[in-house]
Amino acid sequence: MIIIMEPHITKDSPEFQSLMKYLERFPHLKIKVMEHKGVTRNLLEIHLIGEDYMVSSEEIESLQGVEKAIRVTAKYRLIGKHGILGDLDFEYKGIQFNQDSFHIFAGLCAVDTYENVEKTFKALRDNNVCCARMGAYKPRTSPYDFQGHRKQCLPWLFELAGKYEIKIIVMEVLAPHHIDEIREALELTGNPCGVILQTGTRNAQNFELLKAVGKQQDFPILYKRGYGLALEESLNAAEYIASEGNTKIIFCLRGVRTHLGDPHRSLTDFAHVPVIKRLTRLPVCVDPSHPIGTRMKSSDGIRDIYHVTAQGVIAGANAVLVEFHPEPEKALCDGPQAIPLTELPLYLDYVYKVRETYLELKKMVNQNK
Repeated sequence: MIIIMEPHITKDSPEFQSLMKYLERFPHLKIKVMEHKGVTRNLLEIHLIGEDYMVSSEEIESLQGVEKAIRVTAKYRLIGKHGILGDLDFEYKGIQFNQDSFHIFAGLCAVDTYENVEKTFKALRDNNVCCARMGAYKPRTSPYDFQGHRKQCLPWLFELAGKYEIKIIVMEVLAPHHIDEIREALELTGNPCGVILQTGTRNAQNFELLKAVGKQQDFPILYKRGYGLALEESLNAAEYIASEGNTKIIFCLRGVRTHLGDPHRSLTDFAHVPVIKRLTRLPVCVDPSHPIGTRMKSSDGIRDIYHVTAQGVIAGANAVLVEFHPEPEKALCDGPQAIPLTELPLYLDYVYKVRETYLELKKMVNQNK
């Protein structure tokens, strides 16, 4: 059961203390208190974990300060919508994230040179984009491939972000100590930008890492679906993050591994965008670069990555994570799938037009209910 308190109730409120006293009569239940500071309101939730059939939801809802009591059957109890709960919306660095927002995280798969980072950040600023993707820690299939500059590049990377008014960088972390390295580098440079911690597909069930990113409260998390995981397995992995206290989570689809996706790298799973938005309270991101893996164009002259981006956006995605590079043929990581930076204005126009179409279709459908 999830007990939601009225907006004005805090842990110090007598109504909350009275509820805790009431719940003492059920010693077999584990009680977890979750505080969520959203954009429109703050939420104080009390989760009763265990056999709660003896607890009357009607009696709970009759108590002072209680807004509603919801019986939960889904495994992902914290991130789940349960047919009634609102978004787990959050604001970070002045930017709002929820199931209605829309953002583009564009940039390098892996930070390679100072010059390429500066060119990318400048192009983003010149095109009114304040969110980026930049990889400092890169897991690679071969131990001999470039694995990122790691913490050595963080100070100048963050300084450049501040110089070009980049508010947020999505950055993958591979181990808990990477979180500390990012935090230290941000403090060293005066916190010129924010970071969203990405847990990549290879770490989709690295439960100790998931718990580590969930325990910290400084950074939101972008969780990438495991390329070989069922959707429910990935949702439960995201639940691992939330269960440690951090519910500022963006769920990212990036394709699933199967030869049915050939000649692309993976089979695009963007049809799950509305499913995740129905089942959970999380904003949903799509990564068109990794499932496609190439800059090839179709017979209509449009790149496959553009087409697949449109599939995710028209399905209601709240963010796009896409790779650009000033010189893709010289990129040290995933160059074949990086879009040339000179195409950034065209790509943005394309994506925003698809987003406008989605909003028009959404309005049309809802008006005809």
